[in-house]
Amino acid sequence: MSNRRDFLKIAGLGALGLAVACEGPHIFNIKKGDGKMHLRFFPYELELRHTFTVASYSRKTTPDVQVEIEYEGFTGYGEASMPPYLGQSVESVTAFLSRVDLGQFSDPFSLEDILSYVDSLSPGDSAAKAAVDIALHDLVGKLLGAPWWKIWGYDPAKAPATTFTIGIDTPEVVREKTLEAAGKFRMLKAKVGLDGDRELIEAIRSVTAVPLTVDANQGWTDRFKALDMIYWLKEQGVVMVEQPMAVERIDDLAWLTERSPLPVFADESVQRLSDVAALKGVFSGINIKLMKCTGLREAHKMVTLARALGMGVMLGCMTETSCAVSAAAQLSPAVDFADLDGNLLISNDRFEGVGIKNGNLSLGEAPGIGVKLLG
Repeated sequence: MSNRRDFLKIAGLGALGLAVACEGPHIFNIKKGDGKMHLRFFPYELELRHTFTVASYSRKTTPDVQVEIEYEGFTGYGEASMPPYLGQSVESVTAFLSRVDLGQFSDPFSLEDILSYVDSLSPGDSAAKAAVDIALHDLVGKLLGAPWWKIWGYDPAKAPATTFTIGIDTPEVVREKTLEAAGKFRMLKAKVGLDGDRELIEAIRSVTAVPLTVDANQGWTDRFKALDMIYWLKEQGVVMVEQPMAVERIDDLAWLTERSPLPVFADESVQRLSDVAALKGVFSGINIKLMKCTGLREAHKMVTLARALGMGVMLGCMTETSCAVSAAAQLSPAVDFADLDGNLLISNDRFEGVGIKNGNLSLGEAPGIGVKLLG
């Protein structure tokens, strides 16, 4: 069998037109290494542009860990973002990553073997696993000289509009945030789930008529009031509702979905691939987030299964840099809804990645997950 390392160098140079545009002079700096993957990581706190409030908490920062995997002169980038509800921390992520031994693998193309090994190291740690997964996909895409949307065979023209999230706040601040997004996005997402939901939606509607999605983050407790609210939301131009009630309220959620005039998507109720099949009939669709499902490998499988079950699919994110957001965007041509604005909510992004054109996600030709390190 031919030497894969030599093949990769030839393949990379064969894609010169693509690689030069994406990597500049770096394509000429291919250097022979030791044939092993080297994992590096460090904490990086994300600074939010505005205080972010949902039904259960508020915050001004998000803990994050940045990951790099180097192999034969190429570097793949990944990250672990940890909002409070994930129950993970910088300490837990770095402890997990310290246990990951990629030196035992000589071929980064062995994605199934490598990521199955990473997943086997603990029953949880989804964000840490996602960081390795994203970095490995970025690395492999760069070795191939192609973005993942192209490797998977997707049409980038089918990438949907992404929503921009308006957190729970006073009517004045909600109007201010909505105006900031005016003209940039064709769809907005409103966080609801507290007593002032109608006032919040009315504040948005006072300055824009663009379609809305809403995310209650399990905040509604009475299914009859929830159904009444959804009918009212439809009148306000809302097109989809996320996680209206608590995860454990399965019967109420199924009752609500059956009667709802709008599609009802699972968020907190779906974490990984093993959760999907049981949610058919409980929700209209699922929201896939890389930090919950351990990364692109599993997210791709979740899209396939949900479609086979006749369910809708949404891609979501945490507050993240353009690294994780751009990784998720590689799957966007295959979904119905996208809420990939986490990078736009922070002020200290380390990367340049997926763009937004006329409100839609704009996928470029940059290889891997499609990001460039700034600075």
